[in-house]
Amino acid sequence: MSTSTTVLITGASTGIGAAYAERFAQRGHNLVLVARDIQRLEALAARLRQQHAITIDILPADLTQSADLAAVEARLREDASIGTLVNNAGAAQSGSFIEQSSDSVAQLVALNTTALVRLASAIAPRLAAAGDGAIINIGSVVGLAPEFGMTVYGATKAFVLFLSQGMSLELAPKGVYVQAVLPAATRTEIWERAGIDINTLTDVMEVGDLVDAALIGFDRREPVTIPPLQDGARWDALQAARQGLLAQIKQSEVAERYLVKA
Repeated sequence: MSTSTTVLITGASTGIGAAYAERFAQRGHNLVLVARDIQRLEALAARLRQQHAITIDILPADLTQSADLAAVEARLREDASIGTLVNNAGAAQSGSFIEQSSDSVAQLVALNTTALVRLASAIAPRLAAAGDGAIINIGSVVGLAPEFGMTVYGATKAFVLFLSQGMSLELAPKGVYVQAVLPAATRTEIWERAGIDINTLTDVMEVGDLVDAALIGFDRREPVTIPPLQDGARWDALQAARQGLLAQIKQSEVAERYLVKA
């Protein structure tokens, strides 16, 4: 990917998104920064412009609002300089499934899944036509672990992983790289906004370490990057087991264990 390529980053005002902005700025990329907090965006953009002499556009948007989301979609479709999308904007919430309101669940799904897939859908056809570009989708290891108890949040992140893997199968042959990044607990404001005290958590990764590791996976063109996974062979084994399971599914035949015995 050329250093002249512009990178659009959602949720860019803080945390993982801001760290991606810093790292891509260091690599010489121009940026389009998307988030709700315009003051933070302006402060980050001013600092990065001064440090790296790059062009940075600010696009304030609440991606749960139709008009704001449509504006970002239009920028992705129409701005041919944008060659990379970092789909980072997301939220979590505290409480069990039965404690969360229908409205709060809908808001979470709108940001973590609907906005993410719409933005990917907006840029993917143009990148495929160009035969180049990248889409980075930020998921979570929670999407692998219903045992963690974050039912709706985890479901949205499982969606991000599946979507990324499906997109990769479709788009990689067309020259477009799709990466799913699965962090574990990372020191960002998502916890405070969800009403969770991060100080009650153990073994929290620093955001810079997370993004640096994710970008090594990016440079290696990994379809799935899990920075906190210590033994990468475990992921390979999981994928092999999944493929083995699929091989045992006979679409037209009921499994013998479900046949009624006389």
